[in-house]
Amino acid sequence: MNITRHIDDDHVCTLTFDRAGSSANVFDRATLEELDAHLAVIEQQAILRGVLLVSAKDKIFIAGADLHEFVRSPDPDALAAIVDLGHRVFTRLQQLHVPSVAAIHGACLGGGCELALACDWRVASTGKPTRIGLPETQLGILPAWGGSVRLPALIGLPAALGMILPGRQLVGIQARKLGLVDELAHPEYLLATARAFLERGKRPRPAFRASHLPLARHLVATKARRDVLAKTRGHYPAPLKALEVCTASLGLPLTDALALEKAAFLELIRTPECRNLLSIFFLQERAKKLPAPAGSTARPVHRVAVIGAGVMGAGIAQWTSARGLPVTLKDVAPGALAHGLHTAATLYREATQRHLLTRAEATAGLDRITPVHTAVPLASIDLVIEAAIEKLDAKQAIFRDLEARVRPDTVLASNTSALSIDSLAHNLAHPERVIGLHFFNPVHRMQLVELVRGPRTSPDTVATALQFAKAIGKLPVVVNDSPGFLVNRILMPCLVEAVRLFREGHAPGFIDRLMLDFGMPMGPLRLADEVGIDVALHVARDLAHHLPHLAPLDDTLSRMLTQKWLGKKSGTGFYLHHSGASRTKPNPDIDLLRPAHPTPGNHRDVLLNRLVLIMVNEAARCLAEDVIASPEDADFGMILGTGWAPFRGGPLRYADSLGASTVVSRLDALARDVAPHFAPCDHLREMARNHRTFYAPPPPL
Repeated sequence: MNITRHIDDDHVCTLTFDRAGSSANVFDRATLEELDAHLAVIEQQAILRGVLLVSAKDKIFIAGADLHEFVRSPDPDALAAIVDLGHRVFTRLQQLHVPSVAAIHGACLGGGCELALACDWRVASTGKPTRIGLPETQLGILPAWGGSVRLPALIGLPAALGMILPGRQLVGIQARKLGLVDELAHPEYLLATARAFLERGKRPRPAFRASHLPLARHLVATKARRDVLAKTRGHYPAPLKALEVCTASLGLPLTDALALEKAAFLELIRTPECRNLLSIFFLQERAKKLPAPAGSTARPVHRVAVIGAGVMGAGIAQWTSARGLPVTLKDVAPGALAHGLHTAATLYREATQRHLLTRAEATAGLDRITPVHTAVPLASIDLVIEAAIEKLDAKQAIFRDLEARVRPDTVLASNTSALSIDSLAHNLAHPERVIGLHFFNPVHRMQLVELVRGPRTSPDTVATALQFAKAIGKLPVVVNDSPGFLVNRILMPCLVEAVRLFREGHAPGFIDRLMLDFGMPMGPLRLADEVGIDVALHVARDLAHHLPHLAPLDDTLSRMLTQKWLGKKSGTGFYLHHSGASRTKPNPDIDLLRPAHPTPGNHRDVLLNRLVLIMVNEAARCLAEDVIASPEDADFGMILGTGWAPFRGGPLRYADSLGASTVVSRLDALARDVAPHFAPCDHLREMARNHRTFYAPPPPL
């Protein structure tokens, strides 16, 4: 049983959701049918005063639908049946003869939010786990159990579109402000507050809203559509379809409105965009449960030290301390240490402004960071994360010093983005405890961590680092020690190729728009500015040194360094970055780095293939060389590490969508017509010959 029913002496019925054998409540067919059976009993209880819906889980109200059920039952009739079931059960809840109140503590998302919307009243806890929203568009679908209909009716079309179209999740205070919940309460008083709402009876009909009149509705929808297209460039059908349903359903009878929602859902779930976005969701779930190496033992991490108080070190220290761990932040320069603490304090302040933390939580988190600039005992430290300057000799010196001052079982990790983990462990007495923990910038926004296993890294070290990454809320991908690891290995050839296009005469804005139109969140030259021209050049040189099949570097980036054009950090790169400005502007002097008479050429499609297929080629090499264990690792790493066009599913799923023979044919043409470094790798050629794909073909929809 997933739901228990209890009627107390005051004739109040409490339905408690507590999915057996799971830390989360989700809706599958069985749970919906169980709820339906409970509601049938409640309908016969004339003496009841009301119904409370609560959760027995610590951090979950109801997390949404069981998406595995949609994948297991791709048949259109089966999908239609489960949508109909959800509509019937939630409408039954809405039409009960007694008032109903959802007492929300923890995640109330998707189908959980739709359940709450079917109640008369909603009370949410002020607890940190509480988040309320309809994130379905992020999965390529739309709310399909009444959310697209009930939310606009409850809070108005403009506010509802602001939640549904981007899949936004709200904390309690934000939901209360919008009218999504009727009251907030401390978790201790949540049930009492919810019971008090039963005295209000059934919810009255929604008040008249001028924004729902035909002309106003048209204006709201027109602006929303324009905003969606500006953000998504038309690549994602779900927000547009959700906009259509939310707008058209206003004023319709409930049955007709739900029919619109159902038809839209069944249309969207058949799209390749939905299939790819669902695959990303499952990859994220996979990363959360990634197993440790067989036979290994993970040591607990209670205290952490971060060496280097730059942008990355400060970001790692802030994120780790916010998850409850004491952090020693060390830098040899007091000024750098002060700047790192200021960075951490700024991140905490921004988190409170976004309602991610309370002021008390932010203050406590900052207090868990201990800044030091002198040599201090590190015997109590369980894990050290080195985030110093990206120079091999400097990092080796840091690791030699650390080995002498930490316990024999302390894990020594490096945040290096490209340097060999085995080289960092050179001349150490215990190289088996050295590992890479490559966080991405900005640490507080990027979920991915590359866990880099050196040839001498022990299974216990891998297990400890893996457990730590998951404990602080990051999503790990395990890669073997190799030049550039995974993300930079695949991304950097694209950045280098973008620089080649620039030298050939193409404007930076045009080059970046090619990739934005493809679906990337940022163009390669703008990305080079963001990460730093110096960092990009360092990684590109390191890869070029170790991987001779890559394109030779020209002198563009080194000449930019000579001009002190470091990108965003200096204010000048391929673009001009002014503090406080919302948009960048082209650098008017950038053309000085091109030949006097550049000769831009190639059709737009050829230029796009040069930027995209070079990454596909490198991803295939990573798989063939055992840098990663599976194609899922490559796609997961690139989507979470770089934002690689999520609706396309990652570079290797994209290759499957084209077909290996098409990819090889296009790369051969580029190798012949542009440069030899485009030649497809042996793995792709073998796949084309044997008509193989990276992934098993999905079941037909």
